[in-house]
Amino acid sequence: MTVLLDRPAVAAPAARPAATRDPFIDLLRVVGMALIVFQHWTIPVLDYEDGRLTTGNALSTPGVWVVTWLSQVMPLVFFAGGAANAISFARSAAPAPSWLAVRLRRLAWPLLPLAAVWIPLPHVLLSLGVPAQPLEVGAKLTGQLLWFLAVYLIAVTATPYALRLHERYGWRVPAALAAGAVLTDVARFSTGLDALGYLNVVFVWMAVHQLGFCYAEGRLRAAWALALGGFCAAALLVAYGPYPGSMIGLPGAEMSNMAPPTLAMLAVGLGQIGLAVALRPVLVRLPLRRLLGWAGPRIMTMYLWHMPALFAVTGVVVVLLGMDTPRPGSALWFAGWPVWFGLLCLVMWPLLKGFARFETPPSLPYGVAGWGGMLVATGLVGGGVLTLTVGGFAPGGGPFLAVLALLGGLLMTAPRARV
Repeated sequence: MTVLLDRPAVAAPAARPAATRDPFIDLLRVVGMALIVFQHWTIPVLDYEDGRLTTGNALSTPGVWVVTWLSQVMPLVFFAGGAANAISFARSAAPAPSWLAVRLRRLAWPLLPLAAVWIPLPHVLLSLGVPAQPLEVGAKLTGQLLWFLAVYLIAVTATPYALRLHERYGWRVPAALAAGAVLTDVARFSTGLDALGYLNVVFVWMAVHQLGFCYAEGRLRAAWALALGGFCAAALLVAYGPYPGSMIGLPGAEMSNMAPPTLAMLAVGLGQIGLAVALRPVLVRLPLRRLLGWAGPRIMTMYLWHMPALFAVTGVVVVLLGMDTPRPGSALWFAGWPVWFGLLCLVMWPLLKGFARFETPPSLPYGVAGWGGMLVATGLVGGGVLTLTVGGFAPGGGPFLAVLALLGGLLMTAPRARV
């Protein structure tokens, strides 16, 4: 494990001064999360009848799935995370376990207020007569969206070692991960064991995360070729392979490119990364500095709380008032969408004001971090996040156990008392 304590020579892109930020990476992070929120707020098709809330997806409309090749931006988010982790690790003077402790606290701390609200909320609302089924849908989906943090935690924990591999093997590392994704899908579809596909949680997302290292070092070139190759490969996989065209899961679909991620998702991700890097000279000249400065410290809050905002509006408009969402693409749908979006923003604003402060952990001292303790802390936080991903915040013991695991992981980043 001592190799992990060595610091690889990853430089900031284009030899920027160490004190500056990369506006391109900031832009990808903010725009990526904004698109995720925009999509989640736009695509629900909601119907409430006889005490049951039925959820559909506007992107199930025939032919509309092609939009997901640009709107499903999780590959860009992981790519930007890889670049940010590489730059942060290279600039940090602390040992690798201490660097991980800081990252771990920043990821776990914003989850505590979410849990503090959602663990008692279903019980309170049930006592007030809120129908159980819609409440269960909201409680579960709020937790399921945390899958991103569970996977990103793997990427952050692996960063010191992955950077060492990058320094030694360069492009061969993401190429090997892509080969792993190919073999995983071949094994999955040839044996019929869909569970094998979950190996691609590592291969697909770590491959695009590793490409972020290449960007951070200034070695991500031939961007247009990467974009063309990625999108063309995705088109061939969809046309001649077992993959659906949509890059998000759709109701009634036999399989999804997201759960678990597939080779088609990786191909689209490569296309997105190539396109974004090719457009970088244009993107960094956009007058967005003030917007990025405001949004950057709030993107985690937006991600964690945008679904509760959606359920609050749904509870009033759809469940209480009985107004089902119009047919997607209809004139009434387009006419009502600005009102729907405005209501969501109105609910989201106080949530941002109230909870964005938790994106900065309290200024408490850190303990003397070793790899053993940090891996245990990561396991506890990851276990807590995974528990919430699987079961959500539905009433039961799962959310309590998840919070205890999160608190245990956070406590392990604190100083230990001397005996």
